[in-house]
Amino acid sequence: MSGDIAILGAGMHPWGKWGRSFVEYGTAAARAALADAGIDWTQVESVVGADTVRGGYPGHVAGATFAKALGWQGARVTSVYAACASGAQAIGAARAQILAGLADVVLVVGADAAPKGFFAPAGGERPDDPDWLRFRVLGATNPAYFGLYARRRMALHGDTVDDFAQVKVKNAAAGALNANARYRKTVSAEEVAASAVVADPLRLLDICATSDGAAALVLTSVDFARRHGAADPVRIRAVSTVTPTYPRAVLDLPDIATDSAVSVEPSPHSFRASIARAAYEEAGIGPEDVSLAEVYDLSTALELEWYEDLGLCGTGEGAKLLRDGATALGGRIPVNASGGLASFGEAVPAQAIAQVCELTWQLRGTAGDRQVAGARVGITANQGLFGHGSSVIAVR
Repeated sequence: MSGDIAILGAGMHPWGKWGRSFVEYGTAAARAALADAGIDWTQVESVVGADTVRGGYPGHVAGATFAKALGWQGARVTSVYAACASGAQAIGAARAQILAGLADVVLVVGADAAPKGFFAPAGGERPDDPDWLRFRVLGATNPAYFGLYARRRMALHGDTVDDFAQVKVKNAAAGALNANARYRKTVSAEEVAASAVVADPLRLLDICATSDGAAALVLTSVDFARRHGAADPVRIRAVSTVTPTYPRAVLDLPDIATDSAVSVEPSPHSFRASIARAAYEEAGIGPEDVSLAEVYDLSTALELEWYEDLGLCGTGEGAKLLRDGATALGGRIPVNASGGLASFGEAVPAQAIAQVCELTWQLRGTAGDRQVAGARVGITANQGLFGHGSSVIAVR
């Protein structure tokens, strides 16, 4: 049996700060995806929701929340939480149900109404929570973590603050062409340099915002898609959700542990590189086959790291790839043709799903002014708290 599943529909609610419930955003995205697929809600056999933890409990368990909002019709429900990788794990759960023959049509939804400012852990004493520990023990807020990574790249590879700024320039140019993006304005390197310092060397425009937004996909078996009239649908060929491997020679916040197994040689690959490697192996392709990538650009410096982790260039060569124009629209391997989180901001349960929406439109050839010419293979990359990684490969 083929491991492929079809993406029959993709839909989003625009990102922004709308001041409404995440349920409203997710329902709008779901309806858009159903309309795009030409599927009636009553045909959906399963709903997999990426949880919005800040929505609280009781009531807001995403699978059931969106099934109820769309109108109870008997579909099975699943709810998934993996921090920023929640959306990809929701896709993985939907894919497993389809390949197991449990459902032919699955709706995947993620939505968020994020707080203002940078994310912080909820109150209370939680010494077993690595997210709480890195704030309490290390004082390592997200921007501090981003700044440390930027400094490390500067020390090891000679990256400069202008290299970081050029990532924002590139992504803002793409985001200006995307009707779903929160920030639809081009930005210059001078404007990045003039923005406030947040965590030296990173400035405000080097770091993504927190946003409201939603994304949804209608996933089906390939046979169902063809019976439905989609002779050559975009297909998901791999979903990687691997965890780190000990021992770890470099601390990778927010997972601040290393290991006591000192007799074991460290892995030659970083955690993030292992995420992509597992996806490539499952899909039976390599970086040389990729037409475009959507990566998790929490900061401009972290985007450069992803170039290397995805194998788009060698270690330490990310800034050169950027300077050569390879990762811009029109370049050899566009990265974040959507505009990335730089243009959208974080809507945590939705963002990995939104990445696959962008791949879908690109591989269909319907991305408009953002279109990557001849796109045939796309990869996403994401990393969540507590050792969650994710990568999805879509093909046409």
